[in-house]
Amino acid sequence: MSGIIAVYGLVIAVLIAGDLGLKEKSYSLFSGIVHLAAGLSVGLTGLAAGYAIGLVGNAGSRAFLQQPKVFVGQVLILIFAEVLGLYGLIVALILNTKISR
Repeated sequence: MSGIIAVYGLVIAVLIAGDLGLKEKSYSLFSGIVHLAAGLSVGLTGLAAGYAIGLVGNAGSRAFLQQPKVFVGQVLILIFAEVLGLYGLIVALILNTKISR
């Protein structure tokens, strides 16, 4: 479940690296701060999502051993926890588009 969160960080890293490759104009302070904010948003939400997935996975697997009906609810809660990382990706993409070209 948490493997896709790393892909979110990779997407933002590729977009930021693509913006760094522009040689015709200098790299402004505004661009640096926006790139830092985009990286932090995807990174910190990825950290929070990974932590939530770990807690839910641990508790859910223990509960599944006692009651197999818990499985569907566990998967739904895992999906909700993973959406936290997706929110960070969306914010990072919005921030990355704010850079004037």
